[in-house]
Amino acid sequence: MDYTQEIKSAPVVLVEFYATWCPHCRKMMPIMEDIKTLLADNLKVLQFDIDQNEDLANEMRVQSLPTFILYSDGEEVMRETGEMPGEVLLQKIQAAIQ
Repeated sequence: MDYTQEIKSAPVVLVEFYATWCPHCRKMMPIMEDIKTLLADNLKVLQFDIDQNEDLANEMRVQSLPTFILYSDGEEVMRETGEMPGEVLLQKIQAAIQ
């Protein structure tokens, strides 16, 4: 998989870097499922387990988990880390793609 091609494969792409052992990541999993459902028509979601994608996580300078990176037309427009309420993440995504 080519990360650069993937983030350009849709007008808006949300990338999440997570780890299965991360408690904050686990709490965000149902929230991410909700966001995928709510924004299915407008948002492509890519999720990468850092243990399986260590080189990519390093290349993207992921230092905290979970890390969310939003791309609009292949350009990074938002980067957030940590656990947050679903409404907050949703608002950040919507604000970034307005």
